[in-house]
Amino acid sequence: MNAVRRPSGPAGSPLNPVELLEYARFAAEEVLAGRYPVSYDPARRWHQRLYRDRRVDLWLISWLPTQGTQLHDHGGSAGAYTVLAGELAEAIYQPGVTPSGWGRPAAGAGSSLIERRRASGDGVGFGPHYVHDVRNLSAAPAVSVHAYSPPLTSMSFYDVDAAGVLVELASLPTEDPEPVLGPGLAGTPAA
Repeated sequence: MNAVRRPSGPAGSPLNPVELLEYARFAAEEVLAGRYPVSYDPARRWHQRLYRDRRVDLWLISWLPTQGTQLHDHGGSAGAYTVLAGELAEAIYQPGVTPSGWGRPAAGAGSSLIERRRASGDGVGFGPHYVHDVRNLSAAPAVSVHAYSPPLTSMSFYDVDAAGVLVELASLPTEDPEPVLGPGLAGTPAA
């Protein structure tokens, strides 16, 4: 594994979503320049760690048609990803706003999954409470770079019930954005 440049900023401080997106885009340029080879796996998404330190980890992921993730979070890490090739579909959990007795919003009625298409060159940065799934619904392979800060230590996996409420299915410790999930989660790795 070659070393990607370290992100700038104070040592030890987490990167915010904007900084993570900038870092993912820099790494994407390195991949497109041929510095890192991309492979494809017909059984599951192929992935390779490009860099990790105490502040950030960086991953290269390939997606063949029909490959995707289970609805998930990133265990309290902020993140970003950028699409280098192909197109990815993303379903983002959008909590509804219902009164919770103290004027604070609570997830429930009105919650939904918002669909977005991410074409080659597109990217998104997100905070630590982001819940989404990512899929390749196109007929061509896709490639993306993902960055997390602090580095991943756990992920939770979800479903949305008929009332629009997010239901946690499982939570597991992992440093890998592609953990192998057990039965009940469709055996689908996450991103």
